[in-house]
Amino acid sequence: MPPRKLYFENVRVGDELPAMAKSPIDRVQLSRYAAATNDYNPLNIDELQAKAIGMPSVVSPSTLGLGFLGQLVTDWARGGQVKKAAARFTRMLWPGDTLVCKGRVSDRWGEGGRYHVELDVWAENQKGELVVRGNVTLKVFYSFEDETRFRTGQPPLIVNVPRESILVAPPAPAASPAGKVSAAKGKVSAKDSRKPEKKPAKKAAKPAKAPKAKAKKPAKAAKPAKRKK
Repeated sequence: MPPRKLYFENVRVGDELPAMAKSPIDRVQLSRYAAATNDYNPLNIDELQAKAIGMPSVVSPSTLGLGFLGQLVTDWARGGQVKKAAARFTRMLWPGDTLVCKGRVSDRWGEGGRYHVELDVWAENQKGELVVRGNVTLKVFYSFEDETRFRTGQPPLIVNVPRESILVAPPAPAASPAGKVSAAKGKVSAKDSRKPEKKPAKKAAKPAKAPKAKAKKPAKAAKPAKRKK
């Protein structure tokens, strides 16, 4: 069984809100919404005027989808206070559309006795198309004890909790000294493995042989010149 009220200590980043399916939008609902908001836009309630400007039928005000998201949040955040809300409309709503509202916890933090939970919420039509998307920031009590202290005029329960956004990865744990040594060894071995293998040095070339000197034949002695008679 979920707690009767929503407390900070029971919320975790990534928790999903129970999906809420609404009945198909009809023209009676559009008329009631116009009366409740005192907004009688003819494009929302006058079929003839809507078709006169080229629309297939009356169109639902986009704020109706926003109201559905508000119902999703208040049904889930029992006892929480809405501190901030923003939305973006991405597609028009038509009579006959069936919306399914969804949401999840995207962030949580606490500081100085104040605790906040941030939600991402959105609505899809029967085709699975995104119709409206928004985010809501809630202020909640840390626990039942914290709420009791507030009701009795006592100081709040102070538990400082850093932001735990779903978009931010948790810091990596510090490596142990042994792990650092092994990692360093791994780096060295990896570095060594990348070194190209040294090719064996080529053998030194043999010294060229000196050409053999040919012995010269002794020159012939010159013949004595003949005497004239």
